[in-house]
Amino acid sequence: MANDSTLVCVTWNVHRARGADGRVDASRVAAAIEAAIVPRGPDVLALQEADGDCPPHASILDIVRIGQATGLRYVHDVPALRWGPASDGFLGTILWVHPRFEQTHADVIDLPGHCHRGAIAVELRDNGHAFRVMSMHLSLGQPLRMAQTRILGQYLTRRPPMQTVILGDLNEWRPWGGAALGRAMLGRRFYGPVRRSFPARWPLLPLNRILTDRAGAVRNARVLGHPATTGASDHRPLAAQVSLGGK
Repeated sequence: MANDSTLVCVTWNVHRARGADGRVDASRVAAAIEAAIVPRGPDVLALQEADGDCPPHASILDIVRIGQATGLRYVHDVPALRWGPASDGFLGTILWVHPRFEQTHADVIDLPGHCHRGAIAVELRDNGHAFRVMSMHLSLGQPLRMAQTRILGQYLTRRPPMQTVILGDLNEWRPWGGAALGRAMLGRRFYGPVRRSFPARWPLLPLNRILTDRAGAVRNARVLGHPATTGASDHRPLAAQVSLGGK
């Protein structure tokens, strides 16, 4: 790798496989990933609301099918990175990354909220270049989001410095990001374009984001409006390219 490399990142809140018709159908989510996301060749795929909402936060999706379709590595293959033995992820957040990446560290992060929230942070290396991916689902209320991002900022302060990519359902409807996504909470500035992704039928709100702490590094952000994804969840997937390296 030269001085710069590019990640193709996709994030999608799959609404516990409940589609626009109110029917729960996990196979429809897998088919939508195959139709709309696989052709983009993702290096990172983050899903939210991908396990059951209530304890034991049980598995919903066909993880093996998704991994085979995308060619990505499921990062929750050790119990410490799942909520419990019945879960596929941590509080509904499930992350896949390209198998070429060497994983050097991973954590799950409990976040406070009326609805239990969480994040997963994975530190990776690609040809000697270290970077971090953090997938999360934040709360609807601004005060809770601020508490959650303050916890994430404190986590980042304790970890080694490296470029960090944040992606997921951040539940922030304001294009400028609000206080929760600011430097005071996260300890650094995060950058990324704003795209409307919710509700799936007629997107109005930019609840889903792909951000990084390197200005200008998130490019070609696009909401995926494929009929398969629009019918499978109340959110549309968001895809973007993230440049790594450089200054």
